[in-house]
Amino acid sequence: MSDPSQISRLDKLRVTREYLAYQLQRTDATIRELEAEEKQERHRAEQARADQGWKIQPQRGEAPPVLHRGGCATYKSRDGYLLDRGQARLALTHETYIVMCEICTPQTDLTDG
Repeated sequence: MSDPSQISRLDKLRVTREYLAYQLQRTDATIRELEAEEKQERHRAEQARADQGWKIQPQRGEAPPVLHRGGCATYKSRDGYLLDRGQARLALTHETYIVMCEICTPQTDLTDG
């Protein structure tokens, strides 16, 4: 007759399985949290990069082209191409007439250093 105080091998395996399932759930939750953090960090980095650049809204009908800071919400370009400071200054000298966005005032950062 077996000792009733002893846990059977089957019960030990069930407890082990339950513990491992718990650990798997915790690991999956941690992975989801880290993936969300990485996604947010990538978004912040992309936004910071955009904020450092400039973009030109093309001429529409009679309205002249408009120069914006990269992060300006008034013009969301689909191609995502950003100009650096030198390119933005060059565009201003080669275009006959480019208007500065009144919301993001890109000229402020173009005249600095």
